[in-house]
Amino acid sequence: MSIFHSDIWKIGIIEAPLTEILAAGSLSPFSVHWLPEAGPFRFLADPFGFWRNGTLYCFAEYYDYRTRKGNIKAFVLDDQFRVLEQRTVLSEPWHLSYPQIIEDNGTIYMLPESYKSGKLTLYRARNFPWEWEKVPEFTFPHAAIDATPLKIGGKWWMFYAPPSPASARTGALMVAHSDTLFGPWHDLTPHSLHTGKGNSRMGGTAFCLKDQLFLPTQNCLKTYGGSIEFIHTTLPLHTESRFISDVSIVPLNSFHPFTAGVHTLSAAGNVTFLDAKYISRNFLYRSLIDLKRRIFGKAQKK
Repeated sequence: MSIFHSDIWKIGIIEAPLTEILAAGSLSPFSVHWLPEAGPFRFLADPFGFWRNGTLYCFAEYYDYRTRKGNIKAFVLDDQFRVLEQRTVLSEPWHLSYPQIIEDNGTIYMLPESYKSGKLTLYRARNFPWEWEKVPEFTFPHAAIDATPLKIGGKWWMFYAPPSPASARTGALMVAHSDTLFGPWHDLTPHSLHTGKGNSRMGGTAFCLKDQLFLPTQNCLKTYGGSIEFIHTTLPLHTESRFISDVSIVPLNSFHPFTAGVHTLSAAGNVTFLDAKYISRNFLYRSLIDLKRRIFGKAQKK
């Protein structure tokens, strides 16, 4: 991660379902309600919304360049998308991001990205939305990046990027399946079902329309998370499934200065969450942050 280019993200909400954005093929027809920014050299990214009892919640990665580690924050929003309350709800020794929220059989789960822990971990809401506990019954054969589950016809599918080799993190799409959310999970093929740095890493909510499966993926050709590329394939999924890409969602000029990328589009009923990026080139301030982290980090270890 270069000190000369620091990615800074912020979160927005669109009052339209994700399917309308897909149909429009652009963000231009929609207005965006932005959540407050996280502060200097901090950011909020990977938003996922969830409605419960008429209240909209947002779960997102909170990242601070001072610690170089992401935690998961939850936000309670009012009907004007103003933040009523926010807290850190999940923190581990390793980086966390991309907090997918899943409801299955009346129970709410969170599936964050945590590949640096060496595995994929599912959490159960003990006191929604503030308290979460690990689900020991959940088993996944290996670590996974931006794992995105979807239930299709009574069967669960997981779309994810493998942690290695490094090029696969943004250039390979793996697909696993299971009869239950807890597993056991099995890869559909031993190799990636789809490849390409322009549309392979997941970037939001997977969904089905008629006989088509749609996946929002990240275009990382020019910059990490430069845009969202929708890919789709005909159901049912099988080892010979082939994905087609024909819709690209790019940041708008009106997002200025956050015009360098969009890498999450997630559905929450009649609204859609997104994030947008600008690239800070204040390398002197960033260098000072990194220097302080190294000095105080060494002092704490003594």
